[in-house]
Amino acid sequence: MKKLETEANYDRADGCEPPNRRGRKGVFLALVTVAFLGLLFGLGYLPRAARSRQLAAEARGQQQQVPSVTVVPAREAPAEINISLPGTIQAEIETPIFARADGYIKRRLVDIGDRVSSGQLLAEIDSPELEQQIREAEASLRRAESAFRQAQAAHQQALANLSLAEVTAKRWQVLVEKGVLSQQDGDEKRAAYEARRADAAAAEANVQAARDNILAAEATLQRLRELQSFRQVRAPFAGVITTRNVDVGTLVSAGSASSLREMFRMAQIQMLRVFVSVPQSEAPHIRAGLPCSVEVEEYRGRRFPGRVSRTSNSLDPQSRTLLTEIRMPNPAGLLLPGMYATVHFRLRRESPPLVIPAGAFRNTSKGPIVATVGEGARVHLMPVKLGRDYGAEIEVLEGLKPGQRVITNLTDEVAEGVRVRPVSPPKPTVAKGGGPTQ
Repeated sequence: MKKLETEANYDRADGCEPPNRRGRKGVFLALVTVAFLGLLFGLGYLPRAARSRQLAAEARGQQQQVPSVTVVPAREAPAEINISLPGTIQAEIETPIFARADGYIKRRLVDIGDRVSSGQLLAEIDSPELEQQIREAEASLRRAESAFRQAQAAHQQALANLSLAEVTAKRWQVLVEKGVLSQQDGDEKRAAYEARRADAAAAEANVQAARDNILAAEATLQRLRELQSFRQVRAPFAGVITTRNVDVGTLVSAGSASSLREMFRMAQIQMLRVFVSVPQSEAPHIRAGLPCSVEVEEYRGRRFPGRVSRTSNSLDPQSRTLLTEIRMPNPAGLLLPGMYATVHFRLRRESPPLVIPAGAFRNTSKGPIVATVGEGARVHLMPVKLGRDYGAEIEVLEGLKPGQRVITNLTDEVAEGVRVRPVSPPKPTVAKGGGPTQ
């Protein structure tokens, strides 16, 4: 009460309002000003914001009407490419071993998997019939030699008779000329001389025939003796025994007819051959001396070096492939004949084609087509000729130019002349583990 009375007395004394009343009036004026400015801001900004939202909604509607497509430029394939083709490993030399003499297996010294050297004894054949044939051949040779000596003696006798007939004929011819003997007597002696000369020629022919019989008998005996040496079956080269079809006591026959069974089969695996069929598209790049590498599943991650040794120089009309032979060393003997292998070639092309993503083309009744984005973001469908399929990418041999933008996500909305909104594919990001992620 004393304070109020004091303020009243103060107001009446100086004729002014108290300080707290002036503060309340200032606050009221500030509030009125803020409210007025807020009203002006609302009247000017809200219609503009509504218009902006309307325009944004219309733009979003237009964007939704224009399909969005992912485009990438067509680019050239690398000049060097890697191709992998299936192949079959074979031994450089592989041969069956047949018997050259009839008989029974007396000893067998090797079995499958054994490594043998050249000339090593593999088996022995017991051939009693061959021994008998050799004895018969020796007897025939002795008979031929006896016949030859008889022919020589007959030839010497014929020569003696010829000499006597010649002297007699000459003497009688002198007596005929002197008139002591008649011409008839002289002619008889002359005929006897001619007969003895024919006998000498025949005897000489018999000698030659006997000599030929000796040579034939010697050849027969030599052949049988060589066959006798074939009773010992030896390795023709250094290698490994891959097949064994005989054992002790097995009856074998000489020869290699289809009805006969081979005794052994040997393979030389220090150097191997790999046969691979190269497609026609890559056949011009394959030449003798081209390096390559061979991989087998059993030694995954390890590649064995090889080199093209020769090709067939002609394509198989059925498969349109070029048969190619690759030689590769196998010093450790890790690779075995008959293995399935994958041959890797690195080829260089002078005019590499273009490549596009594998999903960037569509097959139609008229052939494959791709969709490109040209001026005005309009779609243009183009027929193309495709080449090698790499899985994620595919070659385009004809129909595109480098740098043309190709649509990778073809849908039914993508048609000729349609306006689209092209976007670039997302770039891969690197995950924390180091692998790329999309």
